[in-house]
Amino acid sequence: MLSLKGAALAGVILSGLSTWAAAGGPVDDKLIIDGETEITTRTEAADGVPFDEVTSGWLYRTEETRALEADSFQNPGMLYVERGEEIWNTVDGEAGKSCASCHGDGQEFLKGVGAAYPKWNAKAGKPFNIELQINQCREDNMQAKPYKFDSADQKALTTYIKNQSLGMPMHVDLDQGDMKSWWDRGKETYYTRMGQLNLSCSNCHEENNGNYIRADHLSQGNVNGFPTYRLKQADMVSLHNRFRGCIRDTRASFPAAFSDELMALEVYVTWRGTGLGIETPSVRQ
Repeated sequence: MLSLKGAALAGVILSGLSTWAAAGGPVDDKLIIDGETEITTRTEAADGVPFDEVTSGWLYRTEETRALEADSFQNPGMLYVERGEEIWNTVDGEAGKSCASCHGDGQEFLKGVGAAYPKWNAKAGKPFNIELQINQCREDNMQAKPYKFDSADQKALTTYIKNQSLGMPMHVDLDQGDMKSWWDRGKETYYTRMGQLNLSCSNCHEENNGNYIRADHLSQGNVNGFPTYRLKQADMVSLHNRFRGCIRDTRASFPAAFSDELMALEVYVTWRGTGLGIETPSVRQ
């Protein structure tokens, strides 16, 4: 039950979102990486999404931050792409294999792969994101230890894999396995209020999309840029790290990374951004 103190604080937060926070929609701009690759940052929303148009978080950032992402030489996230390519080609584990041993040239094999996750994993009987798929491959095929959540190499390899789909439309196949029931569960989580502040994902990313809360310009919360380089942390930030950070900010206990609750949320939130171009590594404040 929400305490009186928590309820009072939640009232202040919600009041701030709707009144003290200045309204301002996303900018009218185009994201073109290195003057060559145009990224879809606006597209018609899928049926069931409560917007006519879905928009990338890039459109809500400052001019300086947008410019960083548009220039691969300046984008600090590209260091993780380079490290991820090294990992792809490095032998590890008792089987004496690398990722390339099975899949070959990453730049060829991985085109489009990152745009289609999460995917249904029949062996596990649940959706897998890229991080879980990496760990399964490491254990089953390379006989290597799985990465710990948010280890530097896990983030680098995930960033490299996603980057090979740069500009391709993000999509989730809900016809695979039991994906639809996970989508249902993720939707329920998205709209469930939690924590002392009694807030849900939708309170910020739907009801206050385009508003400012303190210095943060609230986007629709689409995930086509993850992993993302956050200037605030001077580091790559994974999607489940961000989920847990948002839940923490409501003053609730957050679930474990890759828990069923967060995997379902990833399925649902990824679906909401269907058609937006993959931006990884995006740059956010």
